[in-house]
Amino acid sequence: MKEMLVILFSAILVDNFVLSKFMGICPFLGVSKKLDSAIGMSGAVTFVMVMATAMTYPIYKFLLVPNHLEYLNTMAFILVIALFVQLVEILLKRYMKGLYNSLGVYLPLITTNCAVLGVTLLNIENDYNFLQSLVNALGAGLGFTLALILFAGVRERVEAAEVPKAIKGVPITLIAASIVSMAFMGFGGMVEGIFG
Repeated sequence: MKEMLVILFSAILVDNFVLSKFMGICPFLGVSKKLDSAIGMSGAVTFVMVMATAMTYPIYKFLLVPNHLEYLNTMAFILVIALFVQLVEILLKRYMKGLYNSLGVYLPLITTNCAVLGVTLLNIENDYNFLQSLVNALGAGLGFTLALILFAGVRERVEAAEVPKAIKGVPITLIAASIVSMAFMGFGGMVEGIFG
């Protein structure tokens, strides 16, 4: 149980895919303008991360490894991720039209989101078992959610602030993102200290 908590909180805080590993930056910067969109994208990404992990782990362990086809893991994982992204897209389009429209082009881009693919590949690289992989994927999704919600709040404050003309728009957004990222560096070693 302790090991699962370390994996979960490490994925959320210390090894946050957006703020520590700098993966998934496209939706982080593109969808974090409004809190509603940030929450919707976070839910979609978390769902895809967990479901893709639940499917890619057995594919890798029981299909690719026994047949010495490990080199196909990236291609196989992207196909699985694309399947779940299409499912999310269909469900949102049918039942949550407003959210579907607000996410725009960023929703299908989850397929090529390196954070989602990164979770599935790092689970294999870290030699996690199935349950550890699911916990890591859930933690990565929650970490993505935390980063997007925090940054949506930061961006709302930045939009309301008087910013010098030279750094308005993308420059101030990147500066704010780097400050939030540095704040997350403070969590390094904290998880091991609490659970260690």
